[in-house]
Amino acid sequence: MTIRVLLADDQALLRGTFRILIDSAADLEVVAEAATGREAVERARGQRVDLILMDIRMPDLDGLEATRLISRDESLAGVKVLILTTFENDEYVAEALRAGASGFLGKGINPEELLDAIRVVAAGDSLLSPAATKALITRFLAQPAPPDRDLPPGLATLSPREREVVTLVAAGLSNDEIAGRLFITPLTAKTHVNRAMTKLDARDRAQLVVIAYQTGLVRPDMPYPGQPGIPALRASPGTTTP
Repeated sequence: MTIRVLLADDQALLRGTFRILIDSAADLEVVAEAATGREAVERARGQRVDLILMDIRMPDLDGLEATRLISRDESLAGVKVLILTTFENDEYVAEALRAGASGFLGKGINPEELLDAIRVVAAGDSLLSPAATKALITRFLAQPAPPDRDLPPGLATLSPREREVVTLVAAGLSNDEIAGRLFITPLTAKTHVNRAMTKLDARDRAQLVVIAYQTGLVRPDMPYPGQPGIPALRASPGTTTP
């Protein structure tokens, strides 16, 4: 199946370069372009796209606000957003995740890493660049748990096993690693992850991590099943799995 990509960047030269690169892959295709955040939202609504490669700094409407509008649009529920920007700092990473992005990369990555990142995010995985470290989680996502009335309705319905699995997802473990930690099969691990995402209304694993930290279900100083330490999002494009 071909992954349909929308390019959102205010620089025409960069869009042209990305189009050539992406279209060179047999399983990827650029189907639309946008020069502003508002155009990105309009193109996403008007085209059948699987993933938006989104810059942050654009006129009219920036990429973060465009991502927020896209993630809140029920008609675009299946559309993934991968932020690709020159401005790679922790605050932007955190805001992008809160806005609904599934991935965040700096423009310094090599071409093959970008193509792999598009495939990973389109498949429903989360992906962060090396800049998204444990400091990001500690500083921006690990907030005190909100009052009960603000908690996701599905939080109380998580089974003990699903809570364990969410903790391990927040620690950056893949399904295979979760399976090894909990002595279950990878398929069972994936099933638990999917059920937790459904109950918590999480678009993907990145949003599941955000919910886990923001609700207090996971804290950066708590040990996770099988290994004490500080959980952190996986930072390498080559180590994420569905």
